[in-house]
Amino acid sequence: MTGTTWGGWLREQASRRAALGLQRTLRTREATGPLLDLAGNDYLGLARHPAVVAAAVDAVRTWGAGAGASRLVTGSLGVHADLESELAAFLGQPAALVLSTGYAANLAAVTALADRECLVVSDAHVHASLVDAVRLSRAEVAIVSHNDVAAVSRALARAGGRRALVVIESVYSVLGDPAPLAELAAVCAAYDALLVVDEAHGVGVAGAAGAGLVRDGDLAGRPDVLVTVTLSKALGSQGGAVLGSAEIVEHLVNRARPFIYDTGLAPAAAGAARAALAIAAAEPDRRQLLLGRIGALASALGAPAPAGAVLSVPMPSPQAAVAAQAAAREEGVLVGCFRPPSVPDGISRLRITASAGLDDGDWAHAQSVVTQLAKEHLGA
Repeated sequence: MTGTTWGGWLREQASRRAALGLQRTLRTREATGPLLDLAGNDYLGLARHPAVVAAAVDAVRTWGAGAGASRLVTGSLGVHADLESELAAFLGQPAALVLSTGYAANLAAVTALADRECLVVSDAHVHASLVDAVRLSRAEVAIVSHNDVAAVSRALARAGGRRALVVIESVYSVLGDPAPLAELAAVCAAYDALLVVDEAHGVGVAGAAGAGLVRDGDLAGRPDVLVTVTLSKALGSQGGAVLGSAEIVEHLVNRARPFIYDTGLAPAAAGAARAALAIAAAEPDRRQLLLGRIGALASALGAPAPAGAVLSVPMPSPQAAVAAQAAAREEGVLVGCFRPPSVPDGISRLRITASAGLDDGDWAHAQSVVTQLAKEHLGA
């Protein structure tokens, strides 16, 4: 009867995770170290850029270490307003609302717009933050097969006149593949549904100018398309934002609990994100280097080039994925390891992210290590 006590239940859970190869541990890293990072999301190498660091320091000196309160109390700072204006301009959106994390941005967008009277149609591969947002909204949810436009249309046809949201990612965080945005937007327009697009892995990377796939597909600024972003990936900072019509942003200010009850984004993060956004817009060579690297790695592995900076390498089991990750670490390369429940289809993977922040020699070594590991573990 070990499961009837908390201690027994926790030991039982730990034992089950270990048997399935799903045990996770925290690894504290140093500020600098010998490992080449192909696991993090600092795609453009901006987290340590001198101008980004300087902007973070300047924001702290101006505004202090923290925002000090919810943005509806005293925590809405000038640096937040400037960042919102610049994000909206870069992404071609009428308005933006900055929050403390990308996770909070997704929670805010969905929970403020969906309720028990609403239908939410969710791609099976959306990020956990969107999964949690849909659950918290208490809306009826229809989960459809990944990138299946026909399934989305069938689900919306059953809405029965209710308000409906369709939640997707522009570039998916596990597979690295793009969503069929034009087709999905057309289906949503036909059923008067709102398309909510998480551009976390698109901003700074995807699209002709790195402004994401929504703008690249001429969907930016449409009242039936809402965008969420994170500042912690290509922009090398932290925080999130929701972008869309001024009417929707005003609604979120008044109804989104993750915005209303949370302390405003720390000034350092907002200042850093502003500087990173300016660099991303002014230096397209960074993005081209990044895409060239991830494309070359995909080619070496016999895989299609991803839409963003993420390359997914399926592994035969969770144990094999962990072993491959450990082998890469021994060669000085850090790669991501995704196992259930982090992967929506239950297939364990190495998740490799390219970076424009590595020099050519380090990147060449990292690519060689990853390619060899794929051959050893998959017979590629």
